[in-house]
Amino acid sequence: MSTTSIHFHYSPHNKLHLRQRFNSVTKSCDVRVTTLAISTGVQQVLPPPLTSTSPPPSLFDGTTRLYISYKCPYAQRVWITRNTKGLQDKIQLVPIDLQDRPSWYKDKVHPTNKVPSLEHNNEVRGESLDLIKYIDTHFEGPSLYPSGHDDKEFAEELLSYTDTFYKTVVSYFKGDVTEAGTAFDYLETVLSKYDHGPFFLGQFSLVDIAYAPFMERFQPFLMDVKNYDITVGRPRLTAWIEGINNIEGYKITRSDPKELVESYKKRFLANP
Repeated sequence: MSTTSIHFHYSPHNKLHLRQRFNSVTKSCDVRVTTLAISTGVQQVLPPPLTSTSPPPSLFDGTTRLYISYKCPYAQRVWITRNTKGLQDKIQLVPIDLQDRPSWYKDKVHPTNKVPSLEHNNEVRGESLDLIKYIDTHFEGPSLYPSGHDDKEFAEELLSYTDTFYKTVVSYFKGDVTEAGTAFDYLETVLSKYDHGPFFLGQFSLVDIAYAPFMERFQPFLMDVKNYDITVGRPRLTAWIEGINNIEGYKITRSDPKELVESYKKRFLANP
């Protein structure tokens, strides 16, 4: 997956004339709310995803907006970063229904028509790994990335591996490779580098955020479909999973594991 940022500058010619605030948008598009109940018992009331019939928020009005899908792991990375930095009041969450996307999102917000994207300072940026770094450096809150040269180099190595990790495990789903264990063994090995915490860099960081959404999906799917427990023989990975599940900013983004498994079955398993 490319990590090149895409920037789109605002000009008066591309500004939408609809001036409704986001609160008005959510009220007009649907009076219901979405409640995300997760295995930890944490619940939150979330705005309903915007659809093809939803009017847009008042774009480029100085409000910082994070456009996501609740089910997209790449968008979840940025959502977790926002929460962990304590930016819920600074960055407005705008969920998009990817099955029924509003046309204005592609036309006026993000021409790639993908999520996540971030509207900030009259620009729209994309790509999840770029966005988590951007939010970490451009907004207040605890730093989630190392400052030391060696630590930063190691972090970059781990972030670069996320694409290989994903492709290896998904190939196993599809039957293209016989074993996905090498990918999890790699994580077990790199988790041994630091001993002052259960996370990749010892302390919780953007690296953990980059992997968390995919581990959330891979672990229950592999157990359900392959009867493969990724934690067996991997104590450091087990401790990492326990640690990540205690991060508040992550917990409130989690989906129902059963829904994730069913979604992956439809996506990756051949129809009979």
